[in-house]
Amino acid sequence: MQNVPEEWREAEEEKRGARHAEPWDEKMLFQRKGVSGDSKNEKNEAECGNGEIKGECQQKGETGNKEVEVTDKESLMMELTRMVQKTVKESSWWEKRGIDCCILAAAFLCLPPAFLLLGSSQILWFSAGMLLMGVAHAVITIKGTHLASHGALSESQAWGEFWAVFFIEICGSFTARAGVQAHIKMHHAHTNVIGLGDSSTWKIPFLSRTVYLFIAPLAVPIITPLVALGQLKEHSLAQAFRTVLMVTLGLYSQYWLLINVSGFQSPYSTLLCMLVCRAMFSLPYIHVNIFQHIGLPMFSPTRRPKRIYQMTHGVLNLPRNPLLDWTFGHSLINCHVEHHLFPFLSDNMCLKVKPIVSKYLKEKKLPYQEDSYLSRLHLFFHKYQELMVFAPPITELVGVQ
Repeated sequence: MQNVPEEWREAEEEKRGARHAEPWDEKMLFQRKGVSGDSKNEKNEAECGNGEIKGECQQKGETGNKEVEVTDKESLMMELTRMVQKTVKESSWWEKRGIDCCILAAAFLCLPPAFLLLGSSQILWFSAGMLLMGVAHAVITIKGTHLASHGALSESQAWGEFWAVFFIEICGSFTARAGVQAHIKMHHAHTNVIGLGDSSTWKIPFLSRTVYLFIAPLAVPIITPLVALGQLKEHSLAQAFRTVLMVTLGLYSQYWLLINVSGFQSPYSTLLCMLVCRAMFSLPYIHVNIFQHIGLPMFSPTRRPKRIYQMTHGVLNLPRNPLLDWTFGHSLINCHVEHHLFPFLSDNMCLKVKPIVSKYLKEKKLPYQEDSYLSRLHLFFHKYQELMVFAPPITELVGVQ
């Protein structure tokens, strides 16, 4: 059982109404140019918001020291943000967005040869076409939808909304509104907070470990649009109509191209090909989503720690993997801690700031959690009931499971 020191916790004012709290504004940290005058005093007061820390700040005020020391736990996120902000400002557009946009463009350019190869009667060329389309689909629907949901593909809000609809609805067969709501406003705002962002949506307790880990993920391409339809009741009529239209457009486009370009004759073989291509990376997709949060400390909505401790304790990085790094993106694989601390950064920028973040966290004696894919798979296979079926125990802090 792991406990969080009292001074790490949020003030009572921050804890009230956690379930209805507004999500963390991921761009606000980088909009602050500096603090001076009254704003500095306000910042110090905000940092002295609870328990023992407040008493320490009052004592410093009596001695004439108005500054809050860097060792104050509340200031760690600000200090790290300034370091990352400096790196981001010094980076070119190519580093910020260009590299990731080129990877996505390359995935789209792989689609024409993939459709042509799928029309071959030679098993080798046909298999190459299937593999090429599966990889391209994973890059577009996993890396693309993830970056689009965070608005990391463009600085323009209008273009950001366009890319979200394009990648999430047309390419990903899901609803953009529900996707952004679940991922940004719940998972990122309330990471590992019980009942809010605890990744419980990935749990299916009635499935056995073998079925869940190795068979059920293959049904993700079928389940995704069905779940999207279930989400439409929360949408306005116009939004629901757009979602149905965009999802239908995406699915029918691939179906039409397989028949008219690849030369498929049977609708059943066409649908089977679509399923195989779309399910090719479903297993690692499900695995990655559960490996990096479940089994780590979970927090009570009323006793959550401050942000930097919440993210460093509740998020885990996987090691570099060339295939998954390119198809899923660095922010989902080997830079997941960096991504949760700075969600608006692109995959390439998460990779660029990784040395800064890891060095800083280790210097401050904060956890920087890393584990291998096979190690996590072994853990979940042998502790499936504990991790994926039973509810995690809650005290002041849900312990390491």
